[in-house]
Parts: sequence; structure tokens; C-alpha cells
Amino acid sequence: MSDARKKHAKQAAPAPATPQPAPAGTKAGVVPWPPLIYLAAIAVSVILHAVYPLPWLGPPMSDILVAVGWLALLAMAALYFTAFRAMTRAKTPINPNTPPEHLVTEGPFGVTRNPIYLANTLLLIGVGLVFGITWFLPLALLAAFATKKMAIDKEERWLAEKFGKRYRDYAKRVRRWI
Repeated sequence: MSDARKKHAKQAAPAPATPQPAPAGTKAGVVPWPPLIYLAAIAVSVILHAVYPLPWLGPPMSDILVAVGWLALLAMAALYFTAFRAMTRAKTPINPNTPPEHLVTEGPFGVTRNPIYLANTLLLIGVGLVFGITWFLPLALLAAFATKKMAIDKEERWLAEKFGKRYRDYAKRVRRWI
């Protein structure tokens, strides 16, 4: 190759690739499947309970805690059902990694911006209280914190970008959890 061609080839070479933002309609950076955080918390709770069980309160407090646990599980079931119904009616996907077509603000979304993540947290708390497994309680809080940092913060930025002022107004009006 002649010197002129080499010089022209160097000039025509493309610039090194720079990271580009995710294309519109995707939710890059969100945990592959956020419920995995809660499944991991369940697994760790069961393993820790088997290896190093923590003390639990005796009657009558344990009976009260079991009742509170069942209430938490009832609230969890109600949140799942009403959130799934609201999302289905709005024709928006339930999968947290599939971009929504519509901003859902009805049903439980009018009370909490994250009813499904709240239901996941209530599941851990309820199971811990019903079965007297103390490890579920701190791990429920840890899972909620991890979900906020690894999924919710990114989802909320994405929703604000996609829905703009409408989402920002909704976020001002409705709390993240409860």
C-alpha cells in the first residue's frame, strides 16, 4: 500500500467507540429480575436459621406476632392481586424489565409507587413472623434496601425520562413505599 493510501486509511478510521445511552424503550441497568433479591433473602434466611437460629419470643407475644404475620401475608396477597390487575387493565407488562407503555397510577399504585416490591417485603416479614424465623426480619429490610438501590432508583429515573412531568407529579403525590 502506498504512503498516500496508508495516510488516507488512518484518517478514515472510525473513532473509538464510546458508550451510548440505552435505546429508548429499554431499561438498561436494572437488576435482571428484581424478585431475585427477595428469593436470595429467603434462601439466606432459611440457611442462617438452620445454621444459627436466633431466639424467638414465647407466648403470648409469639401468638400476637403470628397473627401480625398472617395480616402481612394477607396484605401481600391483596397487593399482588390488585397491582397485577391494575397493570393488566392498563395493558402494561408486569415484568419489571419490560418497558411499560402506560404510567399506572390506579389501584395500589395510587398509594405506593412500588406495590409489588412492597408485597415482596411483606412476604418475607409475614413468613418470618408466622414461622418464628427471626432472620427473615432483618433480611426483609436488607432486601428492600437492595431493591431500592439496584432496581427502584434506576426504574424511577427511566420512568421520569419516559413519562416526564406526568411521572414527576405522580412521584410527588405518591410515596415510594408507604
